[in-house]
Amino acid sequence: MLKRLDRIRFRGQRRDELAESPNTSDTEETEDTGDTEELSPAVSQDEPRTDLNEVQELLEIALLEKHFLHEELRKLKQESNVDLLEQELEKERSMRLQLEQKINDILKSSHDDSACQTPKAPPPDTPAGSSADKQQDTLYSRVLTFLYKHVGVYIEDFRFQPEETPVETEEPLSARRLTENMRRLKRGYRPVRHFLQNLSALSSWYSAYTSAVVFIVYMYAAWHGWAIPMFLFLAILRLSLNYLIARGWRIQWSIVPELVESVEPPKEDRTMSEKFQLVLVVAQKAQNIFGRMADVLEKIKNLLMWVQPELTQKLYAGLWVAFIASCLLPYDLLGFIIAVFAGIKFFIITFIFKSCPKLRQRFDTPYIIWTNLPTDLQVKERDSITLNRRVPVGVSRDEDGGRYYSTKRGAFHEVFNLPESERPLTTCENGWRCCLINRDRKTLAEYIRNGVLYITENYLCFESSSSRSGSSKRNRVFKLLDIKEIQKHKVLSVLPGSGMGISIAISSTLKPLVFGAMIHRDEAFEAISNQHNKILAVATDTNPETE
Repeated sequence: MLKRLDRIRFRGQRRDELAESPNTSDTEETEDTGDTEELSPAVSQDEPRTDLNEVQELLEIALLEKHFLHEELRKLKQESNVDLLEQELEKERSMRLQLEQKINDILKSSHDDSACQTPKAPPPDTPAGSSADKQQDTLYSRVLTFLYKHVGVYIEDFRFQPEETPVETEEPLSARRLTENMRRLKRGYRPVRHFLQNLSALSSWYSAYTSAVVFIVYMYAAWHGWAIPMFLFLAILRLSLNYLIARGWRIQWSIVPELVESVEPPKEDRTMSEKFQLVLVVAQKAQNIFGRMADVLEKIKNLLMWVQPELTQKLYAGLWVAFIASCLLPYDLLGFIIAVFAGIKFFIITFIFKSCPKLRQRFDTPYIIWTNLPTDLQVKERDSITLNRRVPVGVSRDEDGGRYYSTKRGAFHEVFNLPESERPLTTCENGWRCCLINRDRKTLAEYIRNGVLYITENYLCFESSSSRSGSSKRNRVFKLLDIKEIQKHKVLSVLPGSGMGISIAISSTLKPLVFGAMIHRDEAFEAISNQHNKILAVATDTNPETE
């Protein structure tokens, strides 16, 4: 639209110049005699037409400008939300008027009450009474303005409004950001770790002189009932030292010398292999941290939910004893007993238990409870083992444990054409997902296959996921006695780490078979190698001549 307006304006200017040009031509034509006489009638006829065209174009320009300005005004109104602001302003004004009216009513009611309680005064005969009323009115007006200025603002703060929840933008996954967050977590946890190390050093008498002094001071404070003030004083002292350290003072006091860890500067020119290795290291650390946190939370939950009843009974009995003692004993005596017991437990009993592990395993109740508490994974494994051992009378083991001794396409012995006595071992009841790489084959469909690997007492079975029809043509079964060699294998040498595959040399194949992409590679390798060694030992015992 702006381009169209510019074009119209440009045409109007040019036509203005053209409208002015006949006047100049008239002045020039006065010098010439013959030509001006012939062209003057034509020019006089075109002048009113040009004027009408110019007026029409100017009107069009004005209408277009008006339309353009209306559009701009409408956009501005939509952007600024003038109507909403006016509505909010009216609401605020009405609320202010209501507050003023309420304050006036309160003041009037208090004035009426005071007037009713005081005796009626005689009618004012002199103008002195009227002056007193005026002073009283001015006083009330001042009080009213004072309350409105100082109290009205706070009353408006108590207005209920819907809570606005800000939307947090999630950052994209970045290897550099992940490593930086892990370093920040390590730096933030370092003071907590150092504090716990100092407490452990105090309880284990790492420095006998320091532990003896702290023990005497603590027991003296506990004996006189100053344990809580002592801890508060230590907190104030620690904050004061932190203030001096922040100001540049070098104050270092520690029982255990703090180890300064070398921090490598971040490299910007890393290769792809180094970046991948860095991501794997950071992911492993994060996995271990999350695993420890999950173990702690699951143990606390299982302790409170009676998953291990004999352990929760000890906590239950202890809580009852603490409750009865808090009801019967005075708080001074109860605090004294708790402080003295905590000092003896921390400085003497803990030192004895750390020095004598057998005594700790027998008599340290908190340690026994915490170490014997199961996590959710341990509870699940325990339930699966008990369910596996529970076989009703008259029911075969295959029918009872179908989910353990069957695959996705039928019973286990039917899928692999094995005797019914051959069942998966307890370590691989659900199998290990992997891909079979047969380097003797040339076609891609036969070279690599995805599936699940099982191990029985005498066989190594691979169930291919491509056997949709349920036929066992693509499934492979190998005897453990035919295995010549078992090794851990790395399929891609470019990737860091020890790999995720197992290489198995069998007498029936020219090249070793590779089972790659196994998440639980180490577990599968140990199970296969142990069963293979067991079968070889049994075979050598039965047939000693084969050696």
